[in-house]
Amino acid sequence: MIINWFPGHMAKARKLIETNLKIIDVVIELVDARIPMSSTNPMIDKLVGQKPSIIVLNKADLADPVALQEWVQYYKSQGRHVLALNSKDNKGVKQLISIVRSLAAPKLERWKARGLKTRSVRTMILGIPNVGKSTLINKLSRRNAAKTADKPGETKGKQWVHLGGQLDLLDTPGVLWPKLENQVSAYRLAATGAISDTAFDMETVLIQLIDELEKHYPDELKARFKLDEWNDTPLEVIETIGRKRGCLVAGNQVDFEKTYKMILKDYREGKIGAISLDRVDEFTESRRK
Repeated sequence: MIINWFPGHMAKARKLIETNLKIIDVVIELVDARIPMSSTNPMIDKLVGQKPSIIVLNKADLADPVALQEWVQYYKSQGRHVLALNSKDNKGVKQLISIVRSLAAPKLERWKARGLKTRSVRTMILGIPNVGKSTLINKLSRRNAAKTADKPGETKGKQWVHLGGQLDLLDTPGVLWPKLENQVSAYRLAATGAISDTAFDMETVLIQLIDELEKHYPDELKARFKLDEWNDTPLEVIETIGRKRGCLVAGNQVDFEKTYKMILKDYREGKIGAISLDRVDEFTESRRK
């Protein structure tokens, strides 16, 4: 099954971003720390161009610490400003504000040298749906300025949020790209919740997820679901998990739909472990080919 998800309001979001970027000093690009490359919208890079920007690896607490540091080093090697944080707590928030101010400083200094009145630094947060933009904004502003939701596509329009100390932030809707060319990345986006659960075949996504967990995080998978050694297919592993968790229907048959949702919920909440699906070597090797 090919995964594509581009609701009408996302096309409007792109136009809204293009229009407002002209007045923005610094761009904050938010990605999911578990899938940094898969959750990077190539459209954003083209829209931002040479404007000062920082890439923020959000939900860092849910990512594999080793893989996370490899991604931080990767972005630094590309000449990018990068920061890993968890928008649900305050760790890294003050550092992010400091970096935004430093990136905007040269422009403000040029204005001052020309005798122009300085204004507040204007920043914009860009990213795909459900990557934590609204939660981060609320932490930055210390109030519930932006609506949060545990599903993609919740922010529909734009809103300015004053962060204090001459710093204003423009919130924008999350934007996925019209066609997801890389279906491996598409499955990972679906697994992390960036794509609506009604827009993909859950069995296909769960088979992909279990396959990756078996390869890279077998101990965490076994521990969470109390599994023994296996030589089973991913679907058979899913069936075993369903039986162990009591996800059964009449005739002692496994309720697969209930099992899929349960495993997906455990993964998204970090209950299986701190797990990264995107790996630096995987993407750098594919670019060499």
